[in-house]
Amino acid sequence: MAAGRARAMCGGMSRTTIAVPLGLLGFLLYVGVAVALADHVLALHWLVQTAYFILAGVAWAWPAQRLMYWAARREPPRGA
Repeated sequence: MAAGRARAMCGGMSRTTIAVPLGLLGFLLYVGVAVALADHVLALHWLVQTAYFILAGVAWAWPAQRLMYWAARREPPRGA
């Protein structure tokens, strides 16, 4: 805790300050790519569409989880 205060007093950026804009930018880029790929998937069979939209709907969670653990300076649980 004291190390965090000392770092803040020295003018260093906290991990949260870095993680928030990085996460927002990453998410916006992810949505842009997912929507662009969705245009191509819409011409395919409905089962392929379903699989794509399920995968695209949850694939952002893994990198977001890693970013949140990094910002909190914690190790993610094993198997996650």
